[in-house]
Amino acid sequence: MAEIRFESTIKNVQSHPILRIPEIADNKLPSRGMVMINGTVNGIYFETELEPDGRGSHWFKLGDTLIQELSIRPEDPLVSIVEPMEKWPVPKVPYDLEEALISSNLTSQFNSITPRAQWEWIRWIRFTNNPETRTRRIEVTCSKLNQGKKRPCCFDLSRCTDMSVCKSGVLMSTE
Repeated sequence: MAEIRFESTIKNVQSHPILRIPEIADNKLPSRGMVMINGTVNGIYFETELEPDGRGSHWFKLGDTLIQELSIRPEDPLVSIVEPMEKWPVPKVPYDLEEALISSNLTSQFNSITPRAQWEWIRWIRFTNNPETRTRRIEVTCSKLNQGKKRPCCFDLSRCTDMSVCKSGVLMSTE
């Protein structure tokens, strides 16, 4: 897939610095769901996931290290050149899911599915602020994996699942 070039500025959502992907660049992405990318921001290399914003576009958080390396003012334009990754990285499994997989003897089953499918389970699990719902989703994940299922069913992949910056699957307004 070809590189995608765009300019943007840092926005804040709930005090988290993010970059929104402009519509013209976003239309070149292969999916309305999560997309893994690598590329540069002002010449500094990074890899990350583009999270859907729940409105048909994407965004990503800027990590502390990247912000320090950029050494810019908030209003300074950033030039990004990104490319969707064909091979998705294996996600970091949340502690509570990892513990459930271990106690259910399902770690090897989880590890046998594709990284993309692993990301889908993790995104579905984290798509709640309610601890009981999260616990129930982990139980359902283990049950479905035990039945040989590879992906969560009936999950809208185009919704934002980072609950620190979204509400009801939609990215909150930027400051």
